[in-house]
Amino acid sequence: MGVKTLKPTTPGRRNMSVYTFEELTKSKPDKKLIKRLNKRSGRNNQGKITIRHRGGGHKRMYRLVDFNRVSKRNVEGRVVAVEYDPYRTAYIVLVHYTDGDKKYHLAPQGIQVEDKVILSDKTKIKLGNRMLISNIPVGFSVYNVELSKGKGGQLIKSAGSSAKIMSQEDAKHTQIQLPSGEIRLVSKNCYASIGEVSNVEHSNIKIGKAGRVRNMGRRPQVRGKVMNPCDHPHGGGEGNQPIGLKHPKTPWGMPALGFKTRKRKYSDKHIIKSRHRK
Repeated sequence: MGVKTLKPTTPGRRNMSVYTFEELTKSKPDKKLIKRLNKRSGRNNQGKITIRHRGGGHKRMYRLVDFNRVSKRNVEGRVVAVEYDPYRTAYIVLVHYTDGDKKYHLAPQGIQVEDKVILSDKTKIKLGNRMLISNIPVGFSVYNVELSKGKGGQLIKSAGSSAKIMSQEDAKHTQIQLPSGEIRLVSKNCYASIGEVSNVEHSNIKIGKAGRVRNMGRRPQVRGKVMNPCDHPHGGGEGNQPIGLKHPKTPWGMPALGFKTRKRKYSDKHIIKSRHRK
């Protein structure tokens, strides 16, 4: 996937980079596999803002991506197109199955039109194939990893990411290494796909100007230290002043920047090596 840097014809376009979309083979989605999602602008069912700095953005349709694929167990599919998905950083592939059904799947890096893919408990180690983690050899890269049997893929779904199979010695669990460096146990009854997620150049994109961010549905943010004392714990003072606190805080008084907020630690027993450990 290519990334090109634009000529600095305006200050906003200086150092801006965009995709070339050379991997895509189709521009319009399949009408039976899309639906409209109502915009919430960061508001809950009471109309209260629960996520700040959200709203606006370009109109877009949601692609019904099948992260589970168990409904097509042992049914071979053919990749018909590689498409763009506005709701995710990765690309998606349109797959036609031999029984006449159509599905969208996450596109692995290097997938081509006319490639064959299949989900089975044990199948050929091939790009895009999906199988039980227990049957994937050590050292192979996987994506769209399942954590709970039958729930579908939950891990490794963003552009350019992949996990690595580290060990199959445990009777019930497989050790996989996540992109963060964390090594954790995953049940051998769960599924994973072979390869790494497409659009590996995503991290090299430079947005360049505020207008592109607004098109993504994100509104401007304001630093707490330039607010009034009634609006933020960092606010107040004459001119540019330090925050005047021992530790930075959120607008609601919770310590920020390094303060651990994770409370539900029931999954710690599955973590072999933390991402925080050197």
